[in-house]
Amino acid sequence: MRILIIGEGGRESALAAKLQNDSRISKMFFANGNATTDVIGKNVHLSEIKELRDFAIKEKIDLTIVGPEAPLVAGIKDEFKKHDLKVFGPNQKVASLEGSKAFSKKFMQTYDIKTAKAVVFDSYNDAKEYVQTQQYPLVIKASGLAGGKGVVICDNLEEAEATIHDFMIRRIYGDAGIRLVIEEYLQGFEASIIAFSNGEKLFPCVAAKDYKKAGNGDTGPNTGGMGSVAPSPEFTQEHYADFEKNILEPTVKGLKAEGFGFKGIIFFGLMVTKNGAYLLEYNMRFGDPETQVLMALMENNLLDVIQDCMEGKDIELKFKDEKAVCLVMCSGGYPRNIEIGFEITGEDKLKHSKLLYAGAISKGDKVVSNGGRVLNIVATGATYEDARKKVYEDAGHVHFDYGFYREDIGKF
Repeated sequence: MRILIIGEGGRESALAAKLQNDSRISKMFFANGNATTDVIGKNVHLSEIKELRDFAIKEKIDLTIVGPEAPLVAGIKDEFKKHDLKVFGPNQKVASLEGSKAFSKKFMQTYDIKTAKAVVFDSYNDAKEYVQTQQYPLVIKASGLAGGKGVVICDNLEEAEATIHDFMIRRIYGDAGIRLVIEEYLQGFEASIIAFSNGEKLFPCVAAKDYKKAGNGDTGPNTGGMGSVAPSPEFTQEHYADFEKNILEPTVKGLKAEGFGFKGIIFFGLMVTKNGAYLLEYNMRFGDPETQVLMALMENNLLDVIQDCMEGKDIELKFKDEKAVCLVMCSGGYPRNIEIGFEITGEDKLKHSKLLYAGAISKGDKVVSNGGRVLNIVATGATYEDARKKVYEDAGHVHFDYGFYREDIGKF
């Protein structure tokens, strides 16, 4: 088989590493890839859907796996399908469950999926008027894709009005913020559940915990994720039963009722409160950095799982009875202003963990930083502390100028 994986982060490195020893795969291509995928297969510099389509036709690609959300929301599945090219992921309409928070919130409300109370606004004046009558904190979300940054928790009316102005008038996230979802603030802890879809049923992985804030103790600005652990230490069997009854099962019913059957991934972003689990958002692809810990624990052959889903077969996911920790090392200044181009050293000194490059590229015989989240260090152990010790011991050997990471991943 010839496989194309779209994306260039640590998530794509984790998928590639999981697939690399499968004897059925003769060649893997990555668009655009990174320093890890460059060793496993071949990186190709393509971004437009038509370019990717033409490449897949030319190279006789048997299966395309889409990592990031943007190509799915832009309709890559629809375009590839016209040419009988197989894509593991939803079509453009179904991808709107991630691409439009207004669309997904309406879906949740229609099918009684447990979620925060919310109202959608297209009018700047209506949104401003609404927040004058609400209790705080209050959550304001840009409806469209904003790179994971279009969500603001407002503590008072002044912050809410400023956020509405930033999104709808200043358009700091372009068209993503011209429609808003304003919803109640939920207090609790977050959990991520990634599920495989075979077009009829959903098959969840173990829950993972993602660390979003840049600084120790969950301080500083939101990021794309500074680390992850699996299974989530806080997410109990009782929480899962609540999730299954009030979120998973009505989601399946809703997908069927809307004719949204698809072969791919659906990601449930949850907030677990004293009143149980609530759905914050859907993502329609693998999460990052959740995928890194899930692939480290998954006992199944990933290609078998994907192929069974593509053929509409039921699957039985199996995970090691261990704990996994992923540490993300970032460029100085992340998630704001970053500098790139610094040589990364020390990979050869890792003893207990696996290094997965993300925002890093090969440059001659060197690897240099090329993004905000530069690399991931992943380890498993009998306990969270075992895995955590491995990751941090090995992290001490890896270096690039101005690089930093949180020191409390896996401490909870």
